[in-house]
Amino acid sequence: MQLFYNPHITKDTEQIHFEKDESRHIVKVLRKKENDVLKITNGHGFLFDAEIIIASDKKCVANIVNIVEKKRTRDYYLHIAIAPTKNNDRLEWFLEKATEIGIDEITPIICKNSERKVVKTERLSKIIQSAMKQSLQFTLPKLNDPVKFSDFIENDFNGQLFVAHCEDGMVMKHLKTEVLPNASYTILIGPEGDFSTNEISRSLEKKFSPISLGPNRLRTETAGVTVTQSIAFIHQ
Repeated sequence: MQLFYNPHITKDTEQIHFEKDESRHIVKVLRKKENDVLKITNGHGFLFDAEIIIASDKKCVANIVNIVEKKRTRDYYLHIAIAPTKNNDRLEWFLEKATEIGIDEITPIICKNSERKVVKTERLSKIIQSAMKQSLQFTLPKLNDPVKFSDFIENDFNGQLFVAHCEDGMVMKHLKTEVLPNASYTILIGPEGDFSTNEISRSLEKKFSPISLGPNRLRTETAGVTVTQSIAFIHQ
């Protein structure tokens, strides 16, 4: 199934007018024609069937003919707050894979040891949208604006809270032994240089439990995917 994304569709929408680039993709690349039916999601848990009435590569038009509300396939909520990687491609890789596996919310956090201090979310949003469509999901993960760790940690958090770090001298349990099923999780993942001692202390004060992801030291993006897959595996 070829899945399209349009965030502006609602249950009251009757007709869709595609922009020029998407119209060209539908008509010229996919070779869709009048009376063909497109599958579209608005990223809010709905699947729309839209029948093409004008197959123009400049402005394709389709009528909504059926709406299905798709129930969540996961019975947990996963929020990962992750430090942006120095190489932006690695952050994009994490977002793509985490979306495919199953994640609900991502917050880029700027830490003391972060090598990347500026994050442009426009391209990252497109990576997430593409991964949602590729993996045939109907709810778009929420990508928050970048925030300083010192500001993020002052939020009020619900559910289980974990911080993954590599500082020596602290007893840390493995994530898989600490996770309670069917819950909400907020998990902190630091930069290549790890969280600072002060950041770790502040997270512990806010009731984040220190966790290990195994004996090997992982890259930031690898740690993010490992957490995402571990949570998903526990719920299988």
